[in-house]
Order: sequence, then structure tokens, then C-alpha cells
Amino acid sequence: MKLVMNLTNIRLFEKMALLSATLCLAACLAGAIASVDETKDATTADEAWNALMEGNARFVSGEVAEMDFPERRAELVSGQSPFVTVVTCSDSRVPPEHIFDQNLGDIFVIRVAGNVMDPVVLGSVEYGVEHLHTPLLVILGHQSCGAVTAATEGGAEGNIESIMIEIEPAVEIARETNKTGSDLVEEAIDDNVELVIKNVLDRSHITKELVEEGKLAILGAKYSLETGEVAVLTKVDSTNVAEMEVEEEEKVATAESEETPMTVIPEDIIPEGSEPESSIPEDVISEGEASDAPIDDSLNV
Repeated sequence: MKLVMNLTNIRLFEKMALLSATLCLAACLAGAIASVDETKDATTADEAWNALMEGNARFVSGEVAEMDFPERRAELVSGQSPFVTVVTCSDSRVPPEHIFDQNLGDIFVIRVAGNVMDPVVLGSVEYGVEHLHTPLLVILGHQSCGAVTAATEGGAEGNIESIMIEIEPAVEIARETNKTGSDLVEEAIDDNVELVIKNVLDRSHITKELVEEGKLAILGAKYSLETGEVAVLTKVDSTNVAEMEVEEEEKVATAESEETPMTVIPEDIIPEGSEPESSIPEDVISEGEASDAPIDDSLNV
């Protein structure tokens, strides 16, 4: 009888130990997952950019990281958590995942000719920075952009014209440098990146508020087709977004004042010392009639 009880107690103890080990393992796994999530959420804009630059260096050197795409694909079935949103051109030579040597699910990519910012593209940007919580938004132009080249040459037909309309203001700014040919194109590409950033801030209060609150930084960058390198053109974050807005308002005010000059009346319109002629016809008051003649009583009511 005692033997049976002892065996029962042993089995009960074993089950409790197994249950305890299972719970402990579950807690550890949950902690590990939470740790990964916290690290992901804690990623800063600078950390995100450093990761991109490290990947770009690998891409340029040809020593890219080894990636297990089937395994990574399986990990992403339940959802995505990219660390950066990238808007770049549709050009087939400019794939962000390769340029920055990143794995599946690392970059939320938005591609459109000329990397312009229409409402549809802007909606995708807002999804990346607000719903996916990426701390960094990169606007990536590239050398010899066909869309910008077309804009410098006078536009295009069909629906492509809508892209040209977005790029033309940057081309006008570039023309002020008096550059021509390929130099003008490259200058316009740089100006277009800055114009796109301005359009993001002007057209999306969601994105602008994230920048002002320090939750998002925007980097303008350019990819070299020749070297494979990516270089920073400009950066906007909570430290300079207000200053950038003030500068833009001053530019607009200056432009408006130049377009509407003040009206100046020439001095010789009214000769000095002359009296303006009366507008009353001479025959209203008959000759010889005094101006202070009494008023006829018959006019009184």
C-alpha cells in the first residue's frame, strides 16, 4: 500500500515538475519575444540609418550578407515590422533592398517614377511611418533619373505628364544655377529630393507631427549608379523642422513681393505749384453770378 502511494506521489511530482518546466520555458520565450519587440520599437532614426549605411558598404564591396530567405519568409507570415520607410524611383537599377543589403521585411518600400509625392504615395508613406512606426523616412533620388531628365527637356505625353508637373518646380530652381545638360539634370535631381521632402511636410499633417514630436526623421539621399554608393543630401527632424518652415515662408513672401511691385506715381503727372482743374463745367454757374447769391426761398419746403 505504501509502495503504491509512493509511486503515485512520484508521478505527481514528475507531472508538477514537467508543468513547472513548461511554464518556465514559455515565460522565457515570451521574454525573448518581448525583448526583440522592445529592441525593434527602441530603434532610432540614427540607428536605422547606420544599418542602411553598413548594408550599402557591403553592397558596394560585393561582400553582401548571407540570407536565408525561406526561413525569413516563414517568420514574416504573421506580420511585418520594418525599421525604415524608403521612397525611391521605379528605375529598375535602384532596388532599395539590394542597395542597402537588407533582408525581407526590413524596408517598407514605396517606388514611383521620379520619387514624387502624390496623394496615393503619401498615403503609403503615412502607413509606413504611423502604422508600422518606422523612425526613419528616406527619400532616395538617383543619378541620371529618367523622369527628371524628361522634365528638364520639356515634359512628356499621357499620364506621365502628371509626374512632370510634380518635378517641374525643382527643374525651375535648378535652372537658376545656369547649369545645362547633364549638370542641370543632376542639380534638378538633388532639388527634387528636397522638394519631395517639403511636399511631405506640407501635404501630410500626420507625418509633420511625427517629425515635430521627435518620433520621425526624414533623410534626403542620392544613389550613384556608377559607384553604388548612397550619399546624404539633407536631414529634417525635430531640431530643424520649424526653422525650415520659417525659411520657406520667407522665400514665399520674398517671391510675392518681387512679383507685385509697389505703384509709384511719376512726379510730372501733376506739375509743381499747379492747381487741379475744376471738374465743374463752366456753364453751371452763369457769367456774372456771384457764388454767394442767396438761395431762392421757393426751394424751401
